[in-house]
This record gives sequence, structure tokens and C-alpha cells, in this order.
Amino acid sequence: MPTPEPDTATRPRPVTAQVTARTPVPVSDTPRRRMRTAADFFRSPEGHAALLGFWGSLMMTFGGLGAGAVRRRDPLLEEAHLSWLRFGHGYALATLVVWLGVLAMILAWVRLGRITLGYAGYESTVSLTELRWIVGIWIFPLLFSVPMFSQDVYSYLAQGALLRDGFDPYKVGPVVNPGVLLDNVSPVWTTTTAPYGPIFLLLGRAITMVTGSNVVAGTIAMRLVMLPGLALMMWAVPHLTKHLGGKPTVALWLAVLNPLVLIHLIGGAHNEMLMVGLMAAGIALVLEHHHAGGIVVVAIGVAIKATAGVALPFLVWIWMIHERERRTAENKGPLPHPIWTFAKIGGLGLSVFAAVFVAASAAAGVGIGWLTALSGSKKVINWLSLPTILAHMVTWVTPLRLDNVLVYTRMLCMLALVVTLAWAWWRFKNSEREAVLGILIAFVGIVILSPAALPWYYSWPLALAAGFALSAPTLMLLVGLCTWLMLVFEPGGPNGLYNFWHVAAATFVAVLAAFSLRTVDPLRLRADTKPRP
Repeated sequence: MPTPEPDTATRPRPVTAQVTARTPVPVSDTPRRRMRTAADFFRSPEGHAALLGFWGSLMMTFGGLGAGAVRRRDPLLEEAHLSWLRFGHGYALATLVVWLGVLAMILAWVRLGRITLGYAGYESTVSLTELRWIVGIWIFPLLFSVPMFSQDVYSYLAQGALLRDGFDPYKVGPVVNPGVLLDNVSPVWTTTTAPYGPIFLLLGRAITMVTGSNVVAGTIAMRLVMLPGLALMMWAVPHLTKHLGGKPTVALWLAVLNPLVLIHLIGGAHNEMLMVGLMAAGIALVLEHHHAGGIVVVAIGVAIKATAGVALPFLVWIWMIHERERRTAENKGPLPHPIWTFAKIGGLGLSVFAAVFVAASAAAGVGIGWLTALSGSKKVINWLSLPTILAHMVTWVTPLRLDNVLVYTRMLCMLALVVTLAWAWWRFKNSEREAVLGILIAFVGIVILSPAALPWYYSWPLALAAGFALSAPTLMLLVGLCTWLMLVFEPGGPNGLYNFWHVAAATFVAVLAAFSLRTVDPLRLRADTKPRP
């Protein structure tokens, strides 16, 4: 690991006072005077956490060969005489290794959080540069793993192959294009048209043109394509703290090093990695007065996945705030009538967005049929969305069928979502911080009230929430929530939410992780609870 930036010094050893949740050591703002070498870093507590997370990632990669979202027929495993990992005791062993790897990474993340926040007797001295290198260390093994906790990457490849072979993915599903790529698509998505934007389809086409029907190469290539999104997040999330009041290192730890983000978005190769990175970078650019450039970046994010478009109306408010500040600084008097100003700036923003989107659609040779395909998410039914929870509650006390009740609960929640989005947009418009808070609330509303939700959807609001100054109880709550969401799906992609013991175990670990953020040994299993040097 290269030498970090000059403001990083050798870590002072943790203090020896009794460790409790009520006695955190204040964060020191004193500049550090000498550089810390890689050897110094790996001898420090944060270095130990970095290595633990790496080993966890490595365990997931090896265990995933049997327990991950493996191909229906995997000649590589057969040739390596490892196909036994997919059956019987071999599968049980592989599953155990994956879960141990996940728990190791969660433990490493929580330890790193204690150090970054200066809790439990530690003085926070870890730098942004070191945290960014830890991101690279943790994801490296996952780049070469089978898809983890989701089979979506197989759908991405099959949809890219549709465009490559002359089909319109917005009109037909992968089922019309038989082959190896189709064989691995989850049956629920074989007839579903693509709900993703034209730029993502272009990326899928480029990957399948290079890798052909090689699923392994295609999966690795898809992850490599996601890395620019990760890089944008590592830049943008700490940058947002300049305007939102948070601490850069804490923001990076919470929103990027988070196992929910790295395991799902890199291990699962989800296009949220690109979308969230572009969305966060676009918002950061607009906050820095690069209004047109920021809207271009967000528009590219929308052309990956439509959800990024939620931010655009709020960015108009930020642009108007900056224009008002500029006129005041230049003694040009107040802005013209607000309606005229809004129409002018909103029109400019819409024009920039439309230009990017039309160009992307023309390059892909497709229309806007993907917007209608967004309804395909209704096929997903789980306890992570409020409409599904309400529908289940109704079926407990009435003889009605779940699918019949879902129609109405989803309709009611959709109306509530429309009201929430309109309210948030109108209410949070008076400052930069308010506008970003409005985007955050809008994303939370979408995740909770939409017909379907999946664990990695929570990466959308998390990227923005991390930029704010968050209290210790809030951080503990987020650690617990992210841990729980990370654990409620199975390594191969199935939903574990309908298994009582699975949910109970995930809840226990989540609560333990939340309390561990403030206390080294919340269960008091060790006689010595002081942090170790």
C-alpha cells in the first residue's frame, strides 16, 4: 500500500481507561506531522480491521464457488473437481464459509467505525487515503467471485446480448434469445423487458460483444464496469460533507466501506453502483456551482437507472439559491419573479438532461419503453416494502388472498409516495442542505413505499445520509439496519425473510453490531474489555 497523505501519523495507542459506551474520546483536530508507512498501518488497530475484512472477502469468494449464485451448469467447477461444493455436505461447508466471511467483514467494518469515530477509547487518526485503500483491499477478491446474494448480473448480460443481437430489450425479454446467457437468468425475469436506461444497455452490449457467451468473463467485466461508480462515490460522498456538515472519514466509512454496499453492489454486480456514484457526484458538482455539469452527470445516472432522476427537481432549487447568492454578491439586486426564475433555470436544466438522454437513446437505438418496464418490479414480493407488509397484515385477519390485497395496498402506498415526493420537493428548498435533505427523504420514501424493495436499494439514501453530521444513536441505528439488510438474503440470492430462524439470527447480529459501535464487548464475554494495542 502506498504511503498515505502527509497529514497521517502513527496511531497513538488506545487509552487504557475503562471502555464504556458513555466515555468516547473526543476527536482530535490536531494536524499529524509525520507520514505512516504501510508497515505502521498494518500494525495499527485499523490495519488489523483492514486485514480482517480482506480475509472475510476472501472467504466469501471461495465459499461462493458452492453457495453463491452459481451457474446451472459450471464446467469450471467440474474441471477443477470442485462441483461437490454445490451439493450435500459440500454445499453446507461452502455456505458456512460464506457466512463466516460476511460476519468477518461486518466485524471489521464496525471495528473500523469505532476507530474512525473515536469511540470506545480510541482517538480517530485514520485518514481518507487509508480508508480508500481499505475499500480496494476489501473488494479485490470479490471482483473474481461468482455473483453473490443475487442473480441479477445474469439478467444484465442477457439483456445486453438482446441489444447485441438486434432485439429491442424494451419490447422483448431474454427468452427470445436462447443460449448460455439465457440459461442462467432467473425464471421470473426471462420474459420481463429491461427496466434499465439506454447507457446501461450499451454497456451490456459492449461486454457481451467482447465476452460472448462466457458467463464468468461477462460477470467479471460487469464488475469492472461498476468500478467507476465506486470511484465516484469515494470522491463524492466525502465531498458532500463540506456542504452538509458531516465528517469526510465517517461518511466514507458509512456509505462506501459498508458491507451492504461492497458485498451487494460489487459482489452482486448491481448497476446501483454506477447509478449511486453518478447521482452523488452530480449532486456534489451542483453544490460546487458546476450546475450544468452536475445535471449532465445525474442525467447519465438516469440513463443507467431511472431512480437517479429523483434528484433533478431538487437540483433546480440549489441552482436558484446559487443564482440569488451571486446576484447579492455582485450587488445586482434580488432575482426576478420567482416563477420566471424557476422557469428559466428549470428549462435550462431540463434542456441539459434531455440532450444527454436523447443522445444516449439514439446511440442505443431504442426509445423510452424502459419506463413502462419499471412495473416489472411488482413481481418481487418481500417484507422490505410497506405495501407487502400491509397486505400480509390484512391476510392475517381476513380470508382474502395476498395477491388480491396487494393491488390495493400498492395503490395506496403509491398515492402516499406521490404526496411525499411533492411535499419534500416544495418543503425543502430554502438552502443547499435542505435541498439535499429533500432528496434523501424522497429516496427513503421510494424505498419504503414502492411496490418492491431489495436490500441494496438502501444504498440510494445512504450515500446522501452519510454526508450529514449524525448522532451516535443514529449511527448505531444505521449500523444495525445495514447489518440486518446484509444478512436477510441467502448467498445464492433466495429471500430469507420468510424463514423465522434466519430473520431471528440476522436481527441478533444486527443488534449486536449496533451496540458494538460504541462498546468493544457489548456481551461482556471477555474479562478485559479494554481496546488492544
